[in-house]
Amino acid sequence: MTRREPDATIYTGEFREETYRKVMWRLLPLLFPCYVLNYLDRVNIGYSQLRMGPDLAFSDGVYGLGASMFFVGFVLFEIPSNLLLEKSGIRTTILRIMVLWGLLSAATIFVRRPAEFYLVWFLLGVAEAGFFPGIMWYLTLWFPPQRRARVAGIIMTAAVVAGMIAGPISGWILHNTDGLGGLASWQWLYLIEGLPSCILGVVTFFALPLSPSKASWLSENQRKLIVSEVSVSSPKIGATSKGVLIALKSSTVWMYSFLYFTIGCGAYALSFWMPSMIQGLRIADTRIIGLVSTIPYTFGAIVMVWYGYRSDRKHERRWHLAVAILVAAATLTATTLTTTHVWLSVALISVAVGGVVAAYPVFWAAATAAVPRAAPGASIAAITSIGNLSGVATPLTIGVLKAWSGNLSIGLYCTTIMMVVGLPILFQHHTQLGKSASA
Repeated sequence: MTRREPDATIYTGEFREETYRKVMWRLLPLLFPCYVLNYLDRVNIGYSQLRMGPDLAFSDGVYGLGASMFFVGFVLFEIPSNLLLEKSGIRTTILRIMVLWGLLSAATIFVRRPAEFYLVWFLLGVAEAGFFPGIMWYLTLWFPPQRRARVAGIIMTAAVVAGMIAGPISGWILHNTDGLGGLASWQWLYLIEGLPSCILGVVTFFALPLSPSKASWLSENQRKLIVSEVSVSSPKIGATSKGVLIALKSSTVWMYSFLYFTIGCGAYALSFWMPSMIQGLRIADTRIIGLVSTIPYTFGAIVMVWYGYRSDRKHERRWHLAVAILVAAATLTATTLTTTHVWLSVALISVAVGGVVAAYPVFWAAATAAVPRAAPGASIAAITSIGNLSGVATPLTIGVLKAWSGNLSIGLYCTTIMMVVGLPILFQHHTQLGKSASA
């Protein structure tokens, strides 16, 4: 596509802001709740374990392996799912993914044995594969690189919002529905929190616009502005087989995949084990556990949006990413030393969550600007596939170490070590990361 230079007399700064603000208000109200439900169907396993484990006699090792099986399916089918995206389009892809994950999440109510638990969560990972990279690829059609950190920050705040609402809702369900209709409370949890995804998937299919050039709700000049500003970095090849080969040959893709893995170690440790960490502070009531868990996620939501805007405003990625990772690793380590001080522990968990979630929008703003322009869709899918191996390793490692040692400390130490290991790679490639904001 040939880039059309914008007319400065029309495309003023005010006009640009108005255009992209209009796009955000049209797209984000659709995509944001989709990602909320997407993340809710992952983190609710941490709350269900408080009742599902004792009811079915599932050990911490079984729980950790079950959570890991989700990511085995997710990683194996991330790129194939994006190959389907190229053929079927974004709306059909979101419909397929959301309906399948909603039904499979609800199907967890039939689990009775560990093997069934592993199978359902493996299939749930298969169903959800391709959702996030599909959204990130879709947003590159609407926003130029210098605006993506703030947009990614807002979208990824949905994961934090899911964490905020998961606690109170899950805690209430677990406390009040046991035995209702002959189902255990953890079964009601999966049923109530799974099926809404099917409905929202259908709504999104009909409401999500395909591309800027086909957006009738934008003026002609607004459409030209967006096409002009994203054309330099817009996808030439999506997640096709050719694009996959280009992505897998790229050292940049492998570098970002490793960084994504290290950040994910902290994210999944907190996502899957935070309820147990709070329970370890001598809090037994599931309702209180749920309410306390909203504190770290609320703090994280505020930090994530602010940090993404700050990174865009400063035109800097490398140091923003490094500081966020270091803060998260340090405070997550410190939580193992404060288990007798409830509110100090909660404060440290909150800062750890804030550091992890703040790293994500900066990471994706840098990554989407640096991946091979010939295959951005495949590159994003490759990064999420390889990087999400942290979702396989982290829950399983912590679960096994907790079952062996009787506490979470050793697993959390391993997690923070992995987070810090990524920093030398970050600074070794400082040129790509440091300049990606202005690419």
